[in-house]
Amino acid sequence: MAAAHWIRTAVPIEWESVDVTPVKGPDGKFGIPQAAIDSVNRNKIGLKGPLMTPIGKGHRSLNLALRKEFNLYANVRPCRSLEGYKTLYDNVDVVTIRENTEGEYSGIEHEIVEGVVQSIKLITEEASRRVAEFAFQYARDNNRKKVTAVHKANIMRMSDGLFLRCCREAAQKFPMVKFEEKYLDTVCLNMVQDPSQYDVLVMPNLYGDILSDLCAGLVGGLGLTPSGNIGLNGALFESVHGTAPDIAGQDKANPTALLLSAVMMLKHMGLTNEAKIIENAAYDTIKEAKHLTGDLGGTAKCSEYTDEICKKVAAQTK
Repeated sequence: MAAAHWIRTAVPIEWESVDVTPVKGPDGKFGIPQAAIDSVNRNKIGLKGPLMTPIGKGHRSLNLALRKEFNLYANVRPCRSLEGYKTLYDNVDVVTIRENTEGEYSGIEHEIVEGVVQSIKLITEEASRRVAEFAFQYARDNNRKKVTAVHKANIMRMSDGLFLRCCREAAQKFPMVKFEEKYLDTVCLNMVQDPSQYDVLVMPNLYGDILSDLCAGLVGGLGLTPSGNIGLNGALFESVHGTAPDIAGQDKANPTALLLSAVMMLKHMGLTNEAKIIENAAYDTIKEAKHLTGDLGGTAKCSEYTDEICKKVAAQTK
């Protein structure tokens, strides 16, 4: 919720803060508090920080629970090189769009006999079609030139084959956007050789989880990359890095990913001008490299970094 405080004075939003600390249910498993679920149902949009799922058999992924609760079927992760923060790559500008509700993450698994576990990958035509069409719509609305469907239909002919067919059908509805099909392993190889050859990528759940983190690594890591979960019952924007309990309360964290997720949220709400002001302030602060947190090679505290961004926001809004 920290990002909400930074941009509170710069945007015409009335904030409703809710606690998403997991609560233990009657079955002993942790889940999302009902108050948080009710809030998103009322407002249809939210901004959240990372949640930690307890490790151990039977505990549900809290992030996955939220996505399923609100049918947030498309995870959007833009990764772009940031001027002022040097990595091995200078030309990254890629958006991964991940199907968010099924695939291997459906949680359908069981032990056939002792020592033999079967996990079922669920792919449906409905979910595949809607995320494919979302990807092409996103490309068109954001002046993107190409959509790449990432798959392994050569091995999983039925499941990935169905996903690929839905992408092909969606491509026919958007002739202004170039379409190509690539194997997952080929995309991973090409991405670390020359990421500029990709634009928008759409893929099933597990592939998207892996590939979006790979893309984040090209631009500096998860601390710099925002994300949005878009669906039938609302939209939830979040940083995708972990909870980092080892530095909690030490004023060391890099807030960029959460702040840029808030920027994505503003754009989704149609507050484009306000989003651009905050986005430019963040990018300019990184470019100047005078107030960077430790993970970006600097020595600034989280509060010092954010104060500098706030000063730049204030200067643009006078």
